[in-house]
Amino acid sequence: MDTIASLFSFITWPVSWVIVQFHKLYGAIFGDDTGWAWGLSIVSLVVLIRICLIPLFVKQIKSTRNMQVLQPKMKAIQERYKSDKQRQSEEMMKLYKETGTNPLSSCLPILAQSPFFFALYHVLSAIASNKKIGVIDQSLLDSARQAHIFGAPLAAKFMNSSAEVSALGASLTDVRVVTAVMIVMMSASQFFTQRQLMTKNVDLTVKTPYMQQQKMLMYIFPVIFAVMGINFPVGVLVYWLTTNVWTMGQQMYVINQNPTPGSKAQDQYLTRLLKSVTAHGEVRGRTRRNTVKRIVAKGPDRNDIERKFVTGLAKLGLAPQEDGTVGKSDTAAAEAEGGAAQRRQQPKRQTKAKRQTGTAQAGGKEPDSTESGSKTSLQKQDEKPKPAGKPASGSSRQAKSGQRKGPQRPKHPSKK
Repeated sequence: MDTIASLFSFITWPVSWVIVQFHKLYGAIFGDDTGWAWGLSIVSLVVLIRICLIPLFVKQIKSTRNMQVLQPKMKAIQERYKSDKQRQSEEMMKLYKETGTNPLSSCLPILAQSPFFFALYHVLSAIASNKKIGVIDQSLLDSARQAHIFGAPLAAKFMNSSAEVSALGASLTDVRVVTAVMIVMMSASQFFTQRQLMTKNVDLTVKTPYMQQQKMLMYIFPVIFAVMGINFPVGVLVYWLTTNVWTMGQQMYVINQNPTPGSKAQDQYLTRLLKSVTAHGEVRGRTRRNTVKRIVAKGPDRNDIERKFVTGLAKLGLAPQEDGTVGKSDTAAAEAEGGAAQRRQQPKRQTKAKRQTGTAQAGGKEPDSTESGSKTSLQKQDEKPKPAGKPASGSSRQAKSGQRKGPQRPKHPSKK
């Protein structure tokens, strides 16, 4: 590690100068020899570097998304020219050139940070060895050696011996506890950052080897950082933990505001956007209007999530416009009004008596009340029982319920 750090010794002077400038600021607040002054100086160095790398981070996002889109085409090229590796490479380069994609763009932020990382490592190693470096003179060197973060010196490592730690004015237990906690936090932040990318910001409709690679890196990177971390000074651990937390927050912001099409994050984002439009009746914010513009420009090539968003607007009687706003949709409004009118015109449930009256009226002309009254009275007269008496003959006797009509057979004398 020391050999690699020495390769970037040309940048140690500007790195040490930036740290000293921040140390003057924080030293006036917390004290020159405190761990807060030196620790916050390293944190501020990270923030300054990451702000300068934002354009590269934007490039990395675009490159990663382009690589995801190109995965099906790349897989087709690999299968088509399986036996001709040279032709396969030529077709791949041609595809990259046509789409303006650079596979190395996804590594740009890490590559750009590497010189600063190794330069800081070189500076802290010099402090541990009590050597002046860059703009750090003897007085600053003594101040840095006295600075402790939770009892661990800035230049101490997990693998240092007890004698080396004692020379820095600390105990081996404090150093190992602090470095172990920082290594775990550094690895955990790296894992969460990669997991956030894989679970929320990946197009789930495209299953490619690229996704499997990213899934493997989600587990490999934290292990690599944990193994390397035991040889990092506390100051370098502060640097790397800070840059991991920055990356995690920056990625979280990008996922929430500009998610990958077809991803779970896009579904959540468009759901929030639809709720906002429902509440306010308009698209608020330039970023959201740009999102609506892209959806309109896609036309029939929209994915299922984007089509669901457009359908949700149509139910509100709205339609997305080319300028990113939403306007009244005549078709959607007519369909909504027609559905409401149809619901209003639906007849109420009628009683049984009304349904029977309607059926009788539909079957024919309503009978006269006088005729119906006389007919009823005649029926009643016919139905009156006859006076009791001896029947004229057996045939005149009315059959009771369950008896046979007609003349009855005389009973046997023994049964009288």
